[in-house]
Amino acid sequence: MKCLMIISPMHTIGKEFSGALLYRLTESWDILGYPLEPRRAHICKGYLSQKERSMPIPEVRIIGITGIPEVRKDDNVGKLLAEAAAHQGTPLQNGDVLAVTQKIVSKAEGCVIDLATIKPSPFAIMLAQQWEKDPRQVEVVLLESKRIVRMDHGVIITETKHGFICANSGVDASNIPGEEKVALLPADPDASCRRIRDEVRKVQGANVAVLMSDSFGRPWREGITNVAIGVAGMNPLHDYRGQEDAYGHVLHVTITAVADELVCAAELVSQKADMMPAAIIRGFSYEEIEGSMKALLRPPAGDMFR
Repeated sequence: MKCLMIISPMHTIGKEFSGALLYRLTESWDILGYPLEPRRAHICKGYLSQKERSMPIPEVRIIGITGIPEVRKDDNVGKLLAEAAAHQGTPLQNGDVLAVTQKIVSKAEGCVIDLATIKPSPFAIMLAQQWEKDPRQVEVVLLESKRIVRMDHGVIITETKHGFICANSGVDASNIPGEEKVALLPADPDASCRRIRDEVRKVQGANVAVLMSDSFGRPWREGITNVAIGVAGMNPLHDYRGQEDAYGHVLHVTITAVADELVCAAELVSQKADMMPAAIIRGFSYEEIEGSMKALLRPPAGDMFR
């Protein structure tokens, strides 16, 4: 057996050793001149236990779904995705996570607004003049918001009717055909995900979880990342509280937003400009429940910046 070892408590230096040699080296707690603490030597020897040698190597695959046509109002998104996945030779399977971008769902549900039909309010006109924006689009942003959180640098940060804190209420003109049209977020992203999940089960016979993604900016960090704005069929959080870490310390606060992590990973293959609006995540073990994006929203009482 061979393994990759970190051979210094201060430096990350990889080296391959046979199991027997590794055991002898860790017995002396010294590898290539770097002393190892007894605890670390114990961990090295433990790595060679029969139980750990038989453990499967963790692996998660992300498979982009190609060949999806331009989605139009009233299209059946679940059916389109299941058929496209099967056509490319990667049919959806039980336990898969299907990550779907918000934009194709908005198109299918008719959440696209023609700005020619919008009459901007005086407040929208004032904001638009200040930041050189289209006052009609600003009006749509205001209509889709529950409250304005902050306005600066030409950006309106709002709380949407869903409870999301994001730029411009999620109103977006990218990847929408036409010069004067913008897409809104779906009215009920969780319900949209449930419909897609039900349709996949009907068409493919596969029991999958479905996540809907959108790209949000982040305070204090450059670059946007995907977040899950709709969930069906899985717990979007993994709660480690009460469990012990590798050193026996009880975890008290760690809750991982696995749904956000999954849609971020999916974006690596279904990139924003590549017209690939969905991906299959295969090999990830999740808790199967009905699920809701509401679990990801921090209550106002726990929000230090509200």
